[in-house]
Amino acid sequence: MGFTECCGVVLDHEGGYVNDKDDPGGETKFGITKRQYPELNIKELTISEAMDIYKRDYWNKGKVSSVPSGLQLIYFDMVVNVGKSRAVKILQSALNGKGIPTTVDGGIGPNTIRNLKKSNLEPERLRSYRIKYYADLVSRKPTLEKYWYGWYRRAKKT
Repeated sequence: MGFTECCGVVLDHEGGYVNDKDDPGGETKFGITKRQYPELNIKELTISEAMDIYKRDYWNKGKVSSVPSGLQLIYFDMVVNVGKSRAVKILQSALNGKGIPTTVDGGIGPNTIRNLKKSNLEPERLRSYRIKYYADLVSRKPTLEKYWYGWYRRAKKT
């Protein structure tokens, strides 16, 4: 699955314009937040503009093309949903859980990429670590519990 296909799935997950006072991202459209992009008119953001941002700031900076193809969609969706550093930490934790010693530092450098390629990390294992991240987050910040089931469903099907 390449960028365009992955992006379509992520756009379906993210949906349109939302301005939920409880959402840590604040005003959001297509997963693009005012907090991350204060210069943008979020309400008027187009799908094309969102895809350009996804490609530049999430796909490329997250080095999604360097991740084994069977994990690219899950990883890209995590990069958009929780940020690159947290997404990488989830990947690194899943590698450690599989017995592949990997420093959990949030950086997708040559060691993490090499470990991913040699690990044959299963998508279900990565999904389980993603769900664990969300569960831990809700435990730390109970006000986010209203998002729990949506995050869980998203993680299960991506």
